[in-house]
Amino acid sequence: MSLRRHPGVALALLTALNFFNYIDRYVLPSVQPLVQKELHRSDADMGWLTSVFFAFYMCVAPFMGVLADRYPRKILIATGAVLWSGATLLTAVTTDYTSLLIRHTLVGIGEASFVTIAPAFIADLYPEHRRGRMLSIFYLAIPMGTAMGYVLGGHLGPVYGWRAPFMVAAIPGFLLAAALAFIPEPKRGNADVLTSTPERSTIVGLFHNPAYWTATLGTAMMTFALGGLSVWMPTFLSRVRGLPLNDANILFGEALIVAGFIATMLGGWLGDRLLRKNRSAYYLVSAVGMALALPFMVVALYHQGRLMFPAIFLALFFLLLNTGPLNAAIVNSVGAPIRATAIAVNVFTIHILGDVPSPPLIGYISDKTGSLPQGFIVAVVAVALSAAILFFGSRYAPQVPQHILDADKATA
Repeated sequence: MSLRRHPGVALALLTALNFFNYIDRYVLPSVQPLVQKELHRSDADMGWLTSVFFAFYMCVAPFMGVLADRYPRKILIATGAVLWSGATLLTAVTTDYTSLLIRHTLVGIGEASFVTIAPAFIADLYPEHRRGRMLSIFYLAIPMGTAMGYVLGGHLGPVYGWRAPFMVAAIPGFLLAAALAFIPEPKRGNADVLTSTPERSTIVGLFHNPAYWTATLGTAMMTFALGGLSVWMPTFLSRVRGLPLNDANILFGEALIVAGFIATMLGGWLGDRLLRKNRSAYYLVSAVGMALALPFMVVALYHQGRLMFPAIFLALFFLLLNTGPLNAAIVNSVGAPIRATAIAVNVFTIHILGDVPSPPLIGYISDKTGSLPQGFIVAVVAVALSAAILFFGSRYAPQVPQHILDADKATA
């Protein structure tokens, strides 16, 4: 199989694996009240499950990035998929909080290999000016897989117990890992057109790369908000708004599927199209999306009337509009020699500042104030910071050569 002729096959396989990656990750929040009731744990304890996952996930990522810049990437991806799928399958036999912590540790280690390496793999299949669209397809798995995790847990958990959806979610990861063996390894830097510079292509230069760091910090603040909201929204809708847990999961999951699909695809297309006229398009589309999400977040979290449900949808839509362009901005800000390492540093940064602290912080504020909505204030602030950082970072966006953009426009 030639990746030059059929890059879409590799993209489809990696997207499918990413889809089940996020299903595995978000089955737990969908059954969280059931787990919490059985194990008699506080809100802060439940938040720490997610934090432990991301702590190991982000600590393993830099090592995976260094390995991926030196060794065959598909082997690392397949090994990680087998590990996280096996740990998810074993969740079916856990009976205590400590076992869940260990399960989250193993899943975090396995998923770190995939999420760190796959974007660099895809970057070697498509040139810079097409990566917004292609990474949108890959990252479409985030809202779709997350939503499916909620729907799967929402349907199976109340009927068959909270362990049942973990067994269903685990199997596809093994099959997709095996299929990856038939995909050839693309040459590093094969599709790049931007000039390689020390700032873009060396580890030392990476720490003096403002295009990379503003995109990374903007992503970190977005991750803080989305990480906290993803963990606590089904509980919020059930506990605070009075919806049955099954309905809360299905409502949030369906909103995430529809808003996530439209916003992710639109954001990638819009970023690539505007890049022909403005080198900062990836940053600006992301920044505008974050800014527009703010008022709808406030209504969704603090308004109890009919406007709450459309506000949830619109908040998710604008938060997820940046998925393709913002990840394309990160990938394009560095060259092929250090791309996997740079993505690994990005993963470490966005999680240590993002969804590692946010779920337990929201849970802690909820415990102290007796109000889960009070805990969401920190997520609203994080979205505002993300928009500000990305607007500032737009001045540092790299310029794709105009003749490449013109050629792409002519063949579009």
